Amino acid sequence: MEQSVTAYKRGMKDAIPIAAGYLAVSFTLGIAARKAGIGTMAATVMSLTNNTSAGQFAALSIIASSASYLELAASQFVINIRYLLMSFALSQKLDPNVPIWKRMLLAYGVTDEIFGISVRVDGKLNPFYTYGAISVAAPGWALGTLLGSVAGDILPVMVLNALGVALYGMFLAVVIPQAKKDRIIAGLVILSFAVSLICSRLPWIGSLSSGSRVILLTVLISLFAAVFFPIPATEKEDGHES
Repeated sequence: MEQSVTAYKRGMKDAIPIAAGYLAVSFTLGIAARKAGIGTMAATVMSLTNNTSAGQFAALSIIASSASYLELAASQFVINIRYLLMSFALSQKLDPNVPIWKRMLLAYGVTDEIFGISVRVDGKLNPFYTYGAISVAAPGWALGTLLGSVAGDILPVMVLNALGVALYGMFLAVVIPQAKKDRIIAGLVILSFAVSLICSRLPWIGSLSSGSRVILLTVLISLFAAVFFPIPATEKEDGHES
């Protein structure tokens, strides 16, 4: 029990920068929801139950265009299916004895950023670490949506555009520390950027949605890393519990 409490507190602490970034990014989401005709309460509930920026922004565009539920469901599946891959990766870090209900609670908060800090935990992942991160990050996302919806068009466009880059700052905050410690990770990060840029310019792959490209490149680059830079079994077993 004491170990779980310690892991929970550590997760909360590590998620504070993520919550701050979420607050800024979801602020613009709240404004977009208002422009799409969605009320403040509905927009806030949407953010509480769907912790994905790309998915929510896509949903708002589809709702605003009065598209069908089928189109809405299909877009969410394509955009968010990458979280299935992340969940597979996290399940490998959990102790096999972790019950299904604890895994389901963890799955609720699998976002790019929470996955990033959870997967880099040494040794086995104590699910309470991720619970702590979710308990801080998820309210930050919902609160930002609430404030953005209430603020409406009060802030200047320049300020709103500046807030839009906060998400990329969070990605860098997750990736850079690990890349500085491991040259292989640094090389794979650079490779990912380069391949992503090239694929966005290619005729067939470039025509895919950003969500589909993310899935495809994630699988291919992860497979490349697993084949050419496997983690030794002794290194997997080393480390401390969260």
